[in-house]
Amino acid sequence: QVQLVESGGGSVQAGGSLRLSCARSGRTSSAYAMGWFRQAPGNVREFVAGINWSDSTYYTDSVKGRFTISQDNTKNTVYLQMNSLKPEDTAVYYCSAARSHLIPITADEYDYWGQGTQVTVSS
Repeated sequence: QVQLVESGGGSVQAGGSLRLSCARSGRTSSAYAMGWFRQAPGNVREFVAGINWSDSTYYTDSVKGRFTISQDNTKNTVYLQMNSLKPEDTAVYYCSAARSHLIPITADEYDYWGQGTQVTVSS
């Protein structure tokens, strides 16, 4: 089992920055790919960014150049640095883990989920 706990959400104005953290406990093998998803009211949960055991990363087009995913395996923590935030980035952000060496981009490929953290960007 893997437990994931997100933190770092909040409210910012457009153009601002936030850094989300995801603390991982339990089975902390590096054989997991880690992902960030988000879900706005009335929308499906969408992939935002992912990172695998070799620090390869992948981003959805709408956040490329603005968001950066990273991980610190000594702290079992994954980060999502979000810069130049836009109102359309407003959503609940979820951390997830997949038993995969690749980076899955659909929610059903992930095995574990955090409880989510709210990000609100005002114009």
